[in-house]
Amino acid sequence: MNAAEEGRHRLDAISVLNAKQTLLQLLGRAGVYTGDAEELIGLVEAGALTLAHEETGAIARSAPGGKGELYESGWLDGSQAVTEALGDLAERALRHAVTTGPSGPAPAPEERPPVRRMQVERAKVAVVPLYLSFTTESDLDPEVSEQVLTAVLGTMSARQRAGYAGRLAEFASAHRARLERLYAEYGPGSTIAIHGRYSLMHSPTSVAVLERLATAPAPLWEEWDAAELPPAWLEGLTTAWGSAD
Repeated sequence: MNAAEEGRHRLDAISVLNAKQTLLQLLGRAGVYTGDAEELIGLVEAGALTLAHEETGAIARSAPGGKGELYESGWLDGSQAVTEALGDLAERALRHAVTTGPSGPAPAPEERPPVRRMQVERAKVAVVPLYLSFTTESDLDPEVSEQVLTAVLGTMSARQRAGYAGRLAEFASAHRARLERLYAEYGPGSTIAIHGRYSLMHSPTSVAVLERLATAPAPLWEEWDAAELPPAWLEGLTTAWGSAD
């Protein structure tokens, strides 16, 4: 072990497991179902491995100079092997997080399993700040918001739900000018009333619905009808989205 290694402190496997079990117990006392808590922790673990994979990949692209071709070749080969191994670990961790549900293994990766409560909560956390970056808060029945997000998430596989926050952020960034026009014309503070075909423009869930309208309109209509949500709401957002183009 060299001097640099001696100066580092790493958590051992038992301490990591202890931290995980403590977190599960604390979340359980707060009323979070064990399966949901395990999924959240699994996603964080998979994310940490993904970030490590990205950072290692950046380092691996260049070897220290001045040590000869053989050293450089060995460095690059070894770095690539480590990077690939981290990528495999990240993939396995994500697969485990999204396919191990409260009742055992979930359906195939591309199937759309029933939407779970924690997935709706994660979607809420994702949509609210994005919505507030375009407009101000407004009042819409929270129960309706949950029904809408359940329909939105129902269009996706478990893996797609795991990465939906990132997908929403990319959508909002790519269409920022169009969304700004949309909320200025139909959202809170506009002349459009909160009740009617443009009601969802007054809800943070509108960001999620618009993303699905742009990405997967047919599955969204399917889930919308199954949830018995007002067709006029979806028609209104479709019209508004087209007018803001």
